[in-house]
Amino acid sequence: MKKVLITGSNGLLGQKITDAALADANIAYIATSRGANRHPVKKGYIYIDLDITDFEQTENIVKECSPDVIINTAAMANVDACERDPVASQKVNVEAVANLIALSERFNIHLIHLSTDFVFDGDEGPYMEDDEPNPINVYGKHKLAAEKLIKDSSCIWSIVRTILVYGVVNDLSRTNIVLWSKNALENGQTIKVVNDQWRMPTLAEDLAKACLTMAMKKAEGIYHISGKDLFSICELVDAVVEHWHLESSYICKERSSELKQNALRPKRTGFILDKAYDKLDYVPHSFGEGLKLIEEQLKKIGKQSSL
Repeated sequence: MKKVLITGSNGLLGQKITDAALADANIAYIATSRGANRHPVKKGYIYIDLDITDFEQTENIVKECSPDVIINTAAMANVDACERDPVASQKVNVEAVANLIALSERFNIHLIHLSTDFVFDGDEGPYMEDDEPNPINVYGKHKLAAEKLIKDSSCIWSIVRTILVYGVVNDLSRTNIVLWSKNALENGQTIKVVNDQWRMPTLAEDLAKACLTMAMKKAEGIYHISGKDLFSICELVDAVVEHWHLESSYICKERSSELKQNALRPKRTGFILDKAYDKLDYVPHSFGEGLKLIEEQLKKIGKQSSL
């Protein structure tokens, strides 16, 4: 049995990792996040309120739990918020990772760290793991800085870069582009959607499974994990419209320069997934399959809330 500790367990990916870990009898699971546990299942694992920017607290928890693996999903991931407050981004996205590195080195822990396609500038996508990063915003720069700290460390490490994660949690407390566009259009709200950026959206269940596979296989190095379909953001929202038979007239399609966001975004990212296919037996859902899964999960949540 492998003892796995996750940070950021209240997030979308964190809750999906919890689901997958609870279904695996070979994993002893410790979930950590800030505040109360948001996952609907409270039994079968340990939950700890943890702020990984606090080194002493993190050290005490790691000593107490003695994990074999730490999966770090905690991050300040709002790209515009990072641009507005780079000090806060540095603290969460770089300094907290340094805390985990130091403890992983000391206690011989396999550190699996979640990173992003935003370490790339978007000029040459889709990207392979050994392509040269060149971030164009604070978030990407800080995630790359954390990657460099990890690669320069002496711990057992893995870096998982991913793209535009989507999915549903039971209390609907976490949003993403699929739920945002669906909910807004269902309520007759006009939304602005960028028409000159391309991504490969990632189903949270696929990413969670890949992270745990890496933990169990002790797969080291950098891995690109995403969906297999490359869409413009407009095409992605169009697929949401088509799936749920929504009204498309509320969509205002604009160029990146017209949105006036705080942070620049890469134009075209996307990943070449051959390494994940070969080393992890990674089989991602298509975007259409992911939307069907979300529809089923939303129906189940609706039934539960009506009881």
